[in-house]
Amino acid sequence: MKTDAIFYEIFKEFPNIFFEIIGKPDTNTNIYEFIAPEIKQKSFRLDGVFSPFAEFPNEALYFIEIQFYKDEEFYDRLFTSIFLYFTQYQPPNPDWFAIVIYDKRSNERTYPQRYRSLLEPHLRRFYLDELDDVPDDSLGIGIVRLVVESEEKAGELAKTLINKAKEQLTDTLTQRKVLEFIETIVVYKFPNLSREEIETMLNLNLLKETRVYQEAKEEGKEEGKLETKLEMIPILLELGLSVQQISERLKIDVEEIRRFLKEI
Repeated sequence: MKTDAIFYEIFKEFPNIFFEIIGKPDTNTNIYEFIAPEIKQKSFRLDGVFSPFAEFPNEALYFIEIQFYKDEEFYDRLFTSIFLYFTQYQPPNPDWFAIVIYDKRSNERTYPQRYRSLLEPHLRRFYLDELDDVPDDSLGIGIVRLVVESEEKAGELAKTLINKAKEQLTDTLTQRKVLEFIETIVVYKFPNLSREEIETMLNLNLLKETRVYQEAKEEGKEEGKLETKLEMIPILLELGLSVQQISERLKIDVEEIRRFLKEI
């Protein structure tokens, strides 16, 4: 599931959800724009930045990274990207925070001591599987939890959120957007189900042949192909092929193979 893309869409459409996650639900979201700037010098791209509009130069910048797998170089790239952003864009804002959203704590690498001076004033980490149970949470937090919910529970959680959206949201346009988001997340989680099957599961009839729907289906197909290829790796290793040779034969990135080998 392309989690960075779906979170980008969530935060772009509903910035209040982000500020709710970080414990600042009363933030005036109208003074921020949500962007995904490219750091051209190194071809880095931040997952997202909540950048105040020019009229609010004293408000804080929020750099957002979604991290759903363990990466030993993650913090190096994160802080490098942020400081390159400062060099390239020269924002006037005096305060900034690096917000990292993990699906679970076990996917966080050991924090490098060389960045210890940045830890307390600037870094904030959140773990989606440690948020409170959905029934006691807001609708926004529930939508975020749906992204990381297991397939066994995702259907029921989605139905709960749909009912909550219908009860809580009186604005028709906002309600429809939220319902479409919930349905889109379910499409990502169940790429093998047809549109009709998903609509039947959720008792909804909103999903259209939209770009995001097509992307979700295509991504699901690609993930299925990748899973089949990954199952071949142990067999090829036993036959004496190197990681580089397996990469060339299966047309899989070397780092993808290494991540797989760490998990088995």
